[in-house]
Amino acid sequence: MDTAADRPSAIYDRIGMGYSDIRRPDPRLHALISRALGGARTVVNVGAGSGSYEPEEADVIAVDPSQVMLDQHPGAAKVKAGAEALPFKSGSFDAAMAIMTIHHWPDPRRGLRELRRVARRQVVFTWDPAHRPELWLLEEYLPEIRELEYSRFASLDEVADALEAHTVLPFPVPHDFTDGFQIAYWRRPDSYLDPVIRRASSTFAQLPPSVVEPAIARLRADLDSRSWHRRHADLLGRQSMDYGYRLLVGGK
Repeated sequence: MDTAADRPSAIYDRIGMGYSDIRRPDPRLHALISRALGGARTVVNVGAGSGSYEPEEADVIAVDPSQVMLDQHPGAAKVKAGAEALPFKSGSFDAAMAIMTIHHWPDPRRGLRELRRVARRQVVFTWDPAHRPELWLLEEYLPEIRELEYSRFASLDEVADALEAHTVLPFPVPHDFTDGFQIAYWRRPDSYLDPVIRRASSTFAQLPPSVVEPAIARLRADLDSRSWHRRHADLLGRQSMDYGYRLLVGGK
């Protein structure tokens, strides 16, 4: 049984303040999502947060269960609701978008059915938990993140099946990715030392300080000694890395 502290609204009510300062939309991901939306004129953004990646030319309705997040959304059309019961008639929108949110939904399959019900096209950005390699942070410092992520991310096959997706596009994460979710700093390890950056990640927010702080202390020591740099010299020259992030498109 989930508790109030586990629900997406409760998580983002805790971490939401200042979220938009760290989670700045990356133009390369924005371009990929815009192409997938295919010029839709009416869009519902489910799990909208502060409005990242919404198409500028469309009429957008933002949906989110967290009032803290909705208060940061710049749009005028905002609805407080969960993905599993969208308060719209069938076929109300040209497109529905859901960007790095379905892992927070209590019932992802039901939420994806709702996207298909209310919109003719569906665009979903998520992470494939079966993908390798995984981020070094999980392997070397915080395996607890791995356990948490595996418990909440549906497999890519499950998402594609529920969405009846006809297109699955990889998104290798650029080394200078501006949207500060967990994977963004794969080539900038010093960033994980910053508690402000960690607070913008729902994963870090759900782990107790007794787990996070010793791991960050080990990372700091490895950065000071340059042992991290020696272990990951192969990463330092890379422009992007495929860590399993995928954009799925369903419908017409």
